[in-house]
This record gives sequence, C-alpha cells and structure tokens, in this order.
Amino acid sequence: MSMMGDKSTASLESFLPGHVETYDLDSIGRATFVERTKFHKIGDAPAYKTVANPIDNDVKSSIRTLFEGAVKKRMMADRRIGCLLSGGLDSSLVAATLVKLAKERDIKYPVQTFSIGMEGSPDLLAARKVAKHLETEHHEIVFTPEEGIAAIKDVIYHLESYDITTVRASVGMYLVSKYIKQKTDTTVILSGEGADEIAQGYIYFHKAPSAEDGDEESRRLCKDLYMYDVLRGDRTTSAWGLEIRVPFLDHRFSSYYLSLEPTMKAPKNGIEKHLLRSAFEKTGLLPAEILWRPKEAFSDGVSSQTRSWYEVLQDFVDEQINDTELEESSHRYPHNPPRSKEALYYRRVFEKSYTGQGHLIPYYWMPKWSTSSDPSARTLKHYKQ
Repeated sequence: MSMMGDKSTASLESFLPGHVETYDLDSIGRATFVERTKFHKIGDAPAYKTVANPIDNDVKSSIRTLFEGAVKKRMMADRRIGCLLSGGLDSSLVAATLVKLAKERDIKYPVQTFSIGMEGSPDLLAARKVAKHLETEHHEIVFTPEEGIAAIKDVIYHLESYDITTVRASVGMYLVSKYIKQKTDTTVILSGEGADEIAQGYIYFHKAPSAEDGDEESRRLCKDLYMYDVLRGDRTTSAWGLEIRVPFLDHRFSSYYLSLEPTMKAPKNGIEKHLLRSAFEKTGLLPAEILWRPKEAFSDGVSSQTRSWYEVLQDFVDEQINDTELEESSHRYPHNPPRSKEALYYRRVFEKSYTGQGHLIPYYWMPKWSTSSDPSARTLKHYKQ
C-alpha cells in the first residue's frame, strides 16, 4: 500500500504488481516521488534463465515439467512444509507433486496435509481420499456455522476487503491456518491458488462465447488476482504467522500456460481445465476420480451437503440488517453500492477499520457470462453435485 494526499485527505492505494517506483531522497531524509515504471505484464516470459524449461512440441510434457519445477522451487525452506488440500484438482496436484519430490529428496518428516469444511462437506470427503492415496499425515478441521460466523470480523480486518466472494472463501482458510499455527509445527504451506485463473477453471468458463473470449477473461483475472484470491491466500495465512507458496503462479509455468493457443485451454467435453487434467493422466500421480473431479469453489466445497456456506451467511445477515437499511446504503456507499444484505454487512465491518477506503476494491468479483446475482458456483447452471 502507499499513502496519497495530506493527513486530512489521506487515502490508501494498492501498489500495482509489476511496477517499480523511484523517489529522490534529500539531505534531511525527505522523499520526493519521481516516477512509476511498469516492468512486467501478465504472460511475459521470465527475462532470467530458469531451471525448468518447456519441451519443444510437447505441450503436456512441458506442463508437467514446469509444474514440477515450480513445486520444487517452493520446497526451499528450513522449516517444515505442508499443503492445503481440498481434494479438488489444483490442491491435489500440488500435494501429490510435493509428496513425490519429498520422497525423492528423502525428507525425513511426513508431509502434512490439511482440509477444512463443515460436517459432511464434499471437500473433507475428497481430501480424505487423496490423503489416503498419497499417504500423508492428514488433518481434518471441521467447523460449525457459528464458528465461521464468529470469525468474519477478524477475517475482514486481516483481509482489508469487503468483496463477498473473497470474504466467504477466506473464513475457511483463516480457520485452517489458525489450526496449523496452534496444533502443528508446519509453517510453510503450499496451496493451489492461481490454477483457476491460469487454466480457466471457473465453472462460468463453460459459457464463454469463444476460446478467445475465455483467454481474454483468464488474463483479466490474472491481472486482478492481487486484489482477490492472492489477497485471500496471503492475508489469511500471514494472520497466523504462516507462509503460503503457490506453484501455479510460478513465473515460468504461468507464462508458458498463458502462451498456449486459446482453443487448447478452453473447457472440453463439458470439463473445465481439461488440458491441465489430461497432462497428468496416466502418470499415476492421482487417481482418475480426483484428476477428473468437477470444480468446487473453496467457499462452496467447505459447505455441508444439506446447507451451503453462503446460505448460512445470508441467513445470519438477514437478522442483522433490514430492508430499509439496504435500500438506503447506496447513498452512504456510492462506490460499489451493496446489492445484498450480506454485502452491506461486510462493508460496515470493513468501514469500522478502514473508513473511507472502499475504493481499494474496484468491483465485486462475479462470474462472467451469467445472470446470477450471487457469486457462488452453486447458483450456476453447470454446477454438478
């Protein structure tokens, strides 16, 4: 963050990724802004020499090689390494590759994996299968609706965001990070963030008008990641003194994947991230039922089978805010005016700690090519239980 304006009109703004700012420092230590320069944009290949490189004319082998290199790079640590595991494709690929490399390096401690959800959540069940296959030291954290709701104010404080999707998904990540800090000696955490943006994993990509439109949306999501899922991953883990590492956002891997033809990356046969899945098919890394498991958003995957997490939250805020308050909220919050009681509740909590800084979030994250008024994947046509 950087501070703009004088003390009476102070306003925070995010420091843009891929930029460098230059300042002049005078003899008494006062800094004067000179310029802001952009040195990197989404999709740029690394300007430096990398250890793992693409294999000519073999896309799937290149994906595997670069991804393994990305995980290996993130294993450099003098503390114990673990992995968040939802049982979906992304986190399972990270965990499986981590376990494979740990065995090759003869790491003495067992890899710990962590999953979280409400009682009976699909993530808990799927993660259990993956952990059994990988033979990890697996930890399951079950939280109640009451525990999730009780964490919301702390979550928003650490996030510095009121975006509905980000807040919903952050609660589970915040609670699992709390468990890791208090119950284990693992401090470096690998996670599957970034794959949905890089590899077009969101369910709404099925509705892209063309492969080119899907590619454009993928790049837009990557450009804005620092305000949404990357923010979530960083803030919820660092709140508990953990360090998160995300192999899918590795510079070499992400630039290569984004450079591929749009038609190769688009959903195929009704399956999102088809290219990524097929790259690891028949490798023995993961069982087919996990490799081809349909997408679950993190905030949806932690839900119970009978009641979605977003429904729990909406029932809660219905008791906190009345219809009149919602109708009048656009006058108080002209930037990103709340369209639901849930949005208004998060905005109020945010404003208590960050008064007048609503501009930090440029827009509410919502699925594209959809008429849904709620960002939950469970409200979309292509969602499968």
